Amino acid sequence: MAVRTACQFLIVNLLLASAAALASAAPQPPNYNKQIAPILFSYCAPCHRPGEPGPFSLLTYQDAKKHASQIAAVTRKRYMPPWLPAPGYGDFAGERRLADAQIETIEQWVRAGTPEGSRTDSPPPPVFTPGWQLGPPDLVITAAKPFMIPADGPDVFWNFVLSPAVREPRQVKAIEIRPGNARTVHHANLLIDRSRSTRYREKAPGEGFAGMDLEIASDTFDPDSHFLFWKPGATPWEEPAGMSWRLDPGNDLVLNVHLRPTGKPELVQPAVGLYFTREPQTRFPMLLQLEHDGALDIPPGDPDFPVSDDFRMPLDADLLAVYPHAHYLGRLLEGFATLPDGTRRWLIRIPEWDLNWQAVYRYREPVFLPKGTVISMRYHYDNSAANPRNPNSPPKRVVGGNQSTDEMAHLWLQVLPRGSGDQRAVLQEAIMNRRLEKYPADFSAHFNLGALFLSRKDIPSAVAHLGAALRAEPEQPAALNTLGVALESDGKLDQAIEQFRHVLRVRPDDTSARYNLANTLAAQGRLEDAAAVFRDLVAQDPQDRPAHEHLVQILQELGDSAASAGRLQPATESYRELVALEPGKPDLRNNFGILLARSGDLASALAQFEAALKLDPSHAAARRNLELTRQKMGH
Repeated sequence: MAVRTACQFLIVNLLLASAAALASAAPQPPNYNKQIAPILFSYCAPCHRPGEPGPFSLLTYQDAKKHASQIAAVTRKRYMPPWLPAPGYGDFAGERRLADAQIETIEQWVRAGTPEGSRTDSPPPPVFTPGWQLGPPDLVITAAKPFMIPADGPDVFWNFVLSPAVREPRQVKAIEIRPGNARTVHHANLLIDRSRSTRYREKAPGEGFAGMDLEIASDTFDPDSHFLFWKPGATPWEEPAGMSWRLDPGNDLVLNVHLRPTGKPELVQPAVGLYFTREPQTRFPMLLQLEHDGALDIPPGDPDFPVSDDFRMPLDADLLAVYPHAHYLGRLLEGFATLPDGTRRWLIRIPEWDLNWQAVYRYREPVFLPKGTVISMRYHYDNSAANPRNPNSPPKRVVGGNQSTDEMAHLWLQVLPRGSGDQRAVLQEAIMNRRLEKYPADFSAHFNLGALFLSRKDIPSAVAHLGAALRAEPEQPAALNTLGVALESDGKLDQAIEQFRHVLRVRPDDTSARYNLANTLAAQGRLEDAAAVFRDLVAQDPQDRPAHEHLVQILQELGDSAASAGRLQPATESYRELVALEPGKPDLRNNFGILLARSGDLASALAQFEAALKLDPSHAAARRNLELTRQKMGH
C-alpha cells in the first residue's frame, strides 16, 4: 500500500507540473509594436500617410487603434491592401497580397483589445522621399490648364495633352507622375502620340478631353512598347538597361487620368517628370493586345457572359508584364499560355475583378514563351443586379465601347522577342492578321499593316491595306497621310499631293501632312510652292528646326538658280530672306553681298561683307569682295 500511495502521489505531482508548464506557455496575443506595425508599415503606409490618397494615416499606434475594426474587416475581405491576382497564377514583383497568417494576426490583435506592446519591439517608422521619388527630373511637363472635377457623380476619365520641349531625340528611362491632387486621382496611364493627333480632340488648346480608353494612330511603324502606368503608393519604374523609349521633337504625351469626386469641386493639374539616359535602346519590347470587344453584347441580367481570344506566338519571346482590363461588369479575368508541348502555364487569374484597382503586373522573372505558344484570354462578365459594381439599375444591355458605361475585354502583354535586332515587325504582322480574322474590315488592323509594309518598302501591300483602312474610315487623317507617303515613295507625286491636300481639308493644321506636302512639291521642282508651306510652318513655330532648315535649303536653291539665270531681283529676295533666317552665317552674308553688288546696291553690299567679316575675320572671299566694293565706291 505504501508503494501504491507513493506512486499515486508521484503521478498527481507530474500532472500538476504539466498543467503549470502549459499555463506558462500559453501564447500571448499579438501586439501592435511587435506584430502589427511591420504589416502596416510595409503594406499600408505607402498610401495611408499624410499627402497620399488613403483616407487616414496608419503611421502610429493611435492611428491603427482608432481604425482597428475597419482594418480587420477590409483585410478579411481582401479589399485591402488592393491586390487582384489570385496566388499561384503568376509570380509578380511587388506583390501586395497579405498572407492568411498576417490576416489572422490582425484578427487576433483586434479580438485581444488592440494591445500596444513594448515600444522597443517596434520597427522604425518608414521613411518616404518627399517630392520626386527618383530625384529631380530632367524635364517636368505640367498640364497647361487645370481640370475641375464635379463634387458628385460618376468617376471621370480625362486626358491631358502634354507637349515636351525637346529639341533633339531623347531616350527616356523613367517617368514619374505627380497627380497635383492625390485625393482625386485614382490612377493614370501615359501614352506617346507621335502624330500629335490627340490634340485635335481638344475644344481649346491645353483644355484636354474626355475618354476612358484611347487608341492613337501613327503614320509610321512604331508600335506601343512600354507600360507607362501610375497609381498611388507605387514606386516609379525605371526601365532595365537598353530598354529606354524614344521621345522625338514634336511628340505629344497624353496623360489618361481616372478621377473620383470627393464631395466638393476639386481642381487637378498633374505634372509628369521625365528622366533621360544617354544609353541607346538596344532591346525592343512590344505590347501585344488580346481582345474581343466585338463579342461584347451582354444581355441585362446575364450573370456569366464569356468572352475569349487566342494568339499564337510567331517567335520566341520573354513575357515581362501583363495588364488585364475590363470595365464595371468584369468578374473573372484569366490569361494563360499553352506551350507547344501542351503544357498550360498560368499568366494571371483575377477571380473578383474591380476596375478601381486595375494595375500593371510585372513578373519577378521573365516568362519564356517559345514560338508556337498559344496565349489565351478568358473573361467572364456579370450584368446582373447582384453585381455591386453594375452601373445600371436595373441592368441594361451593354456592348463594347470606349465609355465607362460600355465594356472592354483586353489583355495587354509586354513581350521582349529573343534574338538580335528589332523583331517587333514580326509580332505586329501576326497580331494584326489575327485581328483581321475577327474583324475583316477593321481600320486599325489594315492601317497598322499598311504602315508596317511601308516600313519594309513593300509599296503595293502598303497601298492595298491603307486603301482598305480608308474604306472603313474615309476621312481618317493619319491613314490619308500615310497613303500619301506610300504613293510618294512609288513616284506617284500628283496622287501623293492630292492625299496630303485631302488631309489638310480635314485637318488644316496637320503638321505631318504639311511637311509631306512641302517635300513632295519640292521633289516635283515646285520650289516656290514648297517654300510657301515651310514658311507657314516656321511662322507657326519659330523653334521648328526641321522646317527652318528645309526652308533655308529651298531658298538657297531658289536664290542660286535665279542668280545663275541672271534673274537678280528674285535671287536677291531669296537671299534677303535667307539672311533674316540665318543671320550668323558668313557665307550667306557674302553671297547676299555679291548679289547686291551685281544689282548696283554697293552700300548694302558693303554692309553684308563687313557683317561676314565680323562673324569670321578670316573669311578671305568676303575680305576681297569688301576691298573691290570699296574701290568701286571710291573709298
